[in-house]
Order: sequence, then C-alpha cells, then structure tokens
Amino acid sequence: MHPSCRSAPRAARGRLLAALAGSLALAGLPAVASAQDFPTRQIRLIEGFGAGGVVDLVARLLMPKLSAALGQPIILENRVGAAGVIASSTVAKAPPDGHTWLITTGSHTSNTAFNPAGVPYDPIRDFTAVTQIARTYGMVHLVHPSIPARTVQEFVALARKHPGKLTYGAAGVGNILHIGAEMLKSVTQTDIRYVQYKGAAQATNDLMGGHIDTLFLTTPVAMPLIKGGKARPLAITGPIRWKGLPDLPTMRESGFPDFDLIGWFGLWLPANVRPEIVARLHAEVERAVADPDIRARFDELGLMPGNMRTDEFNRYVANDLAQMRELARRIMKDGASPN
Repeated sequence: MHPSCRSAPRAARGRLLAALAGSLALAGLPAVASAQDFPTRQIRLIEGFGAGGVVDLVARLLMPKLSAALGQPIILENRVGAAGVIASSTVAKAPPDGHTWLITTGSHTSNTAFNPAGVPYDPIRDFTAVTQIARTYGMVHLVHPSIPARTVQEFVALARKHPGKLTYGAAGVGNILHIGAEMLKSVTQTDIRYVQYKGAAQATNDLMGGHIDTLFLTTPVAMPLIKGGKARPLAITGPIRWKGLPDLPTMRESGFPDFDLIGWFGLWLPANVRPEIVARLHAEVERAVADPDIRARFDELGLMPGNMRTDEFNRYVANDLAQMRELARRIMKDGASPN
C-alpha cells in the first residue's frame, strides 16, 4: 500500500478525535457557565418563624452582604407555621437552581424526630445543606415576674407542689422552646402544662402578659424582656455562661448535669443543586459572617459563628437528627405532652 494511502485514515481519525474532544469541551461549558453566571435573578430566602424572631434577625443581617456579593436582590419570605415545617416544605418543592434558600434552626431535624408523621420531607435527603451560620450559648429559662422562684431549683419545687398548674409556651412540638421545657420536665419529673403557639413572638407576648408562667427563649429575644423587667431569668441551657448575662448560671450549675441544649441556624437549598453553586454560596456566607460588623452584632445577640465546611455541616445535621430522635424517644417515654 502507498504510504499516502496509509496516512489518510490516520488523519481522518485525528480529525474525528479532535471533533469529539471539541464537542465534549463544549458540552462541559454550560456547567462552568452556570456556576460563573449564578445567580441570574432575584433570590427567595424563606424562613418560618416570623418577623422579629432570631431567625429573622440573622437573615436580615446577612441579606445586604450576600445580595451585594451575588449581584441580585434577596427577598425574605416569612412562611410561618408548624414550627418551620411550612417554610421547609416550600423549599423542598422548589426548583434545584439555587435561587430558593431556606434559613432555619435545629427544628429542621427536631421536627422530624418529634413528629415524623407531620413532616412531609426528609430533612437530609430532600435538601442540599450549605453551612451552619451560627449557634447559640443556649436558651434562657424565663419565668413571669409573678412566679415566686429565683432559681431553677425553686421553680421545680413550685411545680412539684402544684402539679399541672404551671404552664409553658412553645411554637409546636419539636421546636426548641418545646424541647427546652420538656427536657426540664423530664429531668425533674414535673408536670407543667404545654400551651401551643404559632410562633415564639405570640408565646413571648403571653409570658409578658402573665398568661403563661415560663418559657425558654433565645438570648436576643430574652434580653429585652429581662432588661424591661417583663421576665426573670433562672438559667441558661448551654454548657458555658454567656457574657451578656455573666451572673446567670447554666442548668448544669443549677443542679442538672445532664441538661445541655444549644440552638443553631443553618442554610439549605432544595435537593440536587449543582455542587459549584453550593460552593459559591458557602464561600459568600463564610465571607459575610467573617465581616467585623456582623461578628459584633452576633456577639450582641449571643451567637457564635458556625464556621463549618459543607461536609462538616452535613455530618453535623445527620448526628443532630440521631440525637434528636433519641431525645424524643426519652422525653415521650417520660410522659411529655405530645400536643
């Protein structure tokens, strides 16, 4: 065979391979472009606990920074109800394009643990975890000023003396307000009646009005009540004291070594959002939380930055779900109020 005839097929094969390589490269361009171009329109940031609550405060702190960094407006939507389940359900059903976000609390896992039949989604499988934004020093155990108790021990003694007479408020079963009170009931074997509210704001108003006797609240929501003399703090539920209330003992220091409860806040997207979009959002949230002004405001609110990589947050959420399921089993076994 003539040498030129043998080289022709090689040249044809080379051109074909080059064409295929070019096609594959072009096929990969949309993925790169989608990450670089994201976001392309207005972003919906959905939360389920109402204006004025700590989730709302954290969201509004971050929104200006994230909007400026991403070059798109961010609209906060309050989908209040069912201890955050309505908001989470909305995001779980949204298109996985990265333009719908969920900011919520540890109720993301505790709702499923305490009320699995009432939660129409899987808190891990049906979402894409981005990062833990912040965590708290714990909940503040408050009582109305008319309650003659200045320590947790005194409050427990009062509850034992009047079983079923004292009341606490919470925004649904599995909400951290509910968990704090039910943990107290469980470890002290007391009977305190549960009054359910749509949100923490309504429960807080009723505590100030004397319509309920006790409440577990986050530090930023509790502080105005304490400063205004509308409620008396007895303890904080985390493992260490908070400098905002340096004289307030922890539940451990109050004689309950097994009582340890903190709150946390995270950012999620619907399931199956592209990894490069998740990475972009994680980087921007991390940058926003590192801003000195936001750090200072977090400090005032009694919050610590989450500082978690996405893989760390995924593990944290899975572990928290397992712990909440065990806690729910223990609390309900001890006779906690289911509704």
